[in-house]
Amino acid sequence: MATTPDDVRREALALPETAEKLAWGAPTFRVRDKIFAALAEDDASVAFRCPKEDRAELIAAEPEKFFMRHGHDDNYNWIRAHLAAVEDADELRAMLTDSWRMTAPKRVVKAFDEAAAEG
Repeated sequence: MATTPDDVRREALALPETAEKLAWGAPTFRVRDKIFAALAEDDASVAFRCPKEDRAELIAAEPEKFFMRHGHDDNYNWIRAHLAAVEDADELRAMLTDSWRMTAPKRVVKAFDEAAAEG
C-alpha cells in the first residue's frame, strides 16, 4: 500500500518536539522551528534532509522513488521521495527519523535515543 500524506504527518509528529507549520502553501514539519520534512503542494511527495553525498546513490538505486528538484535542492542537504513509491511504514519512519536527527538539537536526540533504549 502506498504511503499517504496522513502517514507522513503521523510519523513526523510522533518525533519529539515536532510541530507542523504551513509554509509556501504546504505542510512542513519542524523541530525547534527548523524544517526537517515537507510535503509537496500536491501531496504526491515528501522532501527531507539527506546528506549531499548520499543523494546520488539513493536516486541511482531507486529512481522511481527518490529525486531532487534541480536548481532548488542542489546546494542543500535535501532529497525527495514520491509517496506512491514508499510502500513501507518502517522505511518512511526511517527517512523521517534520520532527517529529524540531522535537525534536532543534540540533547533532544540523546534523550530520544535513551528513551528508545529503555523501552
